[in-house]
Amino acid sequence: MPHVRANGIDIEYESFGRESDPLILLIMGFAAQLTFWPEALCEGLAAKGFRVVRFDNRDVGKSTHFVGQAAPDPRALFAEVMGGRRPHVPYTLDDMANDAVGLMDALGADRAHVVGASMGGMIAQLVAINHPDRTKSLISIMSTTGRRDLPSGNPETLSVLFRPPNSASRDDLVDASILVQKALSGPGFPATEAEMRLRAERRTDYAPFDMDGIARQSAALIVAPPRNALLKELRCPTLVVHGADDPVIPAAAAKDTAASIPGAELIIIPGMGHDFPPALARVFLKHIGNFVAKAEAAVAE
Repeated sequence: MPHVRANGIDIEYESFGRESDPLILLIMGFAAQLTFWPEALCEGLAAKGFRVVRFDNRDVGKSTHFVGQAAPDPRALFAEVMGGRRPHVPYTLDDMANDAVGLMDALGADRAHVVGASMGGMIAQLVAINHPDRTKSLISIMSTTGRRDLPSGNPETLSVLFRPPNSASRDDLVDASILVQKALSGPGFPATEAEMRLRAERRTDYAPFDMDGIARQSAALIVAPPRNALLKELRCPTLVVHGADDPVIPAAAAKDTAASIPGAELIIIPGMGHDFPPALARVFLKHIGNFVAKAEAAVAE
C-alpha cells in the first residue's frame, strides 16, 4: 500500500476508484487498522463514482508510531480530567483530525465527504469543526459528542477491548482479535467463526501489535472535551448512524450527536453492534452511498 508524509508523520493509506472522482475519506476508530473498513464497502462506494481512501491513524497499523513517547496511565488521566484539569498527552484528537486533512492535501483533494467510525467519528467531527471549508459532508458512525453525562458502555465489553493479549505470539493475537469481535458484535448481523478468524488473521499479519500506541490513542480519547457546542455551528450535510445494540457506545450518544448538529439525519440500525461484520457492508453501502450521492449532487448545483 502507498504512504505519504502529512502533518509531520507517515500515513499509510489505500485508495479505491478513480483519482479524479469525488473523495470519500474513511477514518477508523480506536486501535483499529484501515483494514477494519470492509473492502466490499470501499469497492461498492467506488463503483458509485467516488474515490474512497482508508488509512491508518497514527500509532496503529503502518502509519507512524510515536515510539519513545511515554504511554500515559489511563486511570490517572481520567482522574485528572474528572478533577477539571487538562493533563498533557502525546497528542490530541485535534492532531489526528489534522492528520486526516494533511492526507487530503497530499492526495491533492480540496474537499471530501468525511466518514468516521467510533473514535474515527470523533475525529471526523473535528475535521468538520476545525476545517469546514474542507468538508463536503460528515458521516458519524457508532460515535459520540463526548458529553460526560451520556450512558456508558457495557463494562464487560470495555474490559475485553482494553485487555492485552496473552502474549505476542500470532496464535494469541488472533485469539484476542476474535474475542474482541465477539464482544463487539450485535445480534442482528452475526459473523461466522470462519469469518471472524479470517479477519483476525489478516489484521494480525498486517502490522505488529503496539500496546503503547493503543495507550497513547486512549489518552487522546480521555482528554478530549465534549464537542456539543462546536457541533451546533456546523452547516455541512450530516448523517449519524448507530447500532441499536451497540455495547461500547450506547445509541443515546448518536441521538445526542444528531441533536447537536443542525439538520443532521439519524439512522439507528436494529441488531447492529460496534463492528463491521461482512453482513453489515451492504447496509452501510446503502446508507452511506445514498447520502454522499445526495450531498455531492447538492455541491454540484
